[in-house]
Amino acid sequence: MSDRTFFFAGGGTGGHIYPALAVAEKLASLCPDARIRFFCSSRPIDSQILAQTGFEYTRLPAKGFSLRPMRLIGFFKSFLESCRIAEKAIAESKNVVVIGVGGFVAAPVCRAAHKLKTPLALINVDIVPGRANKLIARWADVIFLQFEDTARYFRKGKTRINVVGCPLRSSFENPQPDKIKQQLGLDKNKKILLITGASSGSENINKTICSLLDKLGKFADSWQIVHLAGRANFEKVKSSYAAAAKISHKVLDYCDNMPDLLAAADLAIGRSGAVSVAEYAAAGLPSICMPYPYHKDMHQYLNAGKLVEAGAAIIVDDVPDETDRAEWLWEELEELMGDDLARLEMKKACTTIARKDAALKIAEKLLGLVK
Repeated sequence: MSDRTFFFAGGGTGGHIYPALAVAEKLASLCPDARIRFFCSSRPIDSQILAQTGFEYTRLPAKGFSLRPMRLIGFFKSFLESCRIAEKAIAESKNVVVIGVGGFVAAPVCRAAHKLKTPLALINVDIVPGRANKLIARWADVIFLQFEDTARYFRKGKTRINVVGCPLRSSFENPQPDKIKQQLGLDKNKKILLITGASSGSENINKTICSLLDKLGKFADSWQIVHLAGRANFEKVKSSYAAAAKISHKVLDYCDNMPDLLAAADLAIGRSGAVSVAEYAAAGLPSICMPYPYHKDMHQYLNAGKLVEAGAAIIVDDVPDETDRAEWLWEELEELMGDDLARLEMKKACTTIARKDAALKIAEKLLGLVK
């Protein structure tokens, strides 16, 4: 069947876009004639990622939910307008499947699919589903999960639940660490400490690492740093390194080639979003996870906990006091950077929990939903 159409709905963060892209890549491989289109948010990160893929995408006016009166009015207006745009696109297409991947922009598209009785799938990679995914789950024909623990948040009913892992881009299957070392001008004879705050960067992680630059100098002979600072804080972090770093380093605002970079790294410090923990495991990368502390459900702690249980990671709390945070991180970091055997054991532990076939499994199931 050559006239199949797959609409992916979601965005606002790389954590929503990248799993969708992974599945889209597999669909394109399995069914080259299929039409694949993304409905995403108007946040810059969405178009920044999707513009490089060759897939069609439409930015919707959808806004996040808020109880503030004026924002609530804006939310409902943008929700209805996004529904209208999505409904028109779905109705004009043949053999459609809609796939929600999370975020506020997913809900109106999935609502339109439900209204039109279009097959609907949900990909939920966080251990605790967000508000939008809990809503979408009521309409979904099938739900794909990363973690078994997540199933209890959804009523089964007629909905099929499949625990498959987190879909990762095809480039994770055959990473090229030497290529990115050359591109970034890194020393092939030194180990790499990767600092990442995910797609937008983390101000707290940035500040903490910058406060430890002098201490990190003790590892200058055998280590180097790649620091993904985020666009908003790039210049500030770069200046901090220029002023204080005694260890060789490369400060970037963003990197869209995480498969190669993660494969090249020897130790990572970063957040523990659902995609991040799946990528650490797939890359066999020991990690010090600093979960984002301000989510009500604390889902990043739970995500990181899966790595810790396996022996693949350590958690350092992003505590409010900067001095306490830096002291705690340095205690763990100094030990791991100096212990090759400990990192090797953590790397081995990653292989026990890594699931690299999730995108393929989801794509095959989606092809089966086409009427």
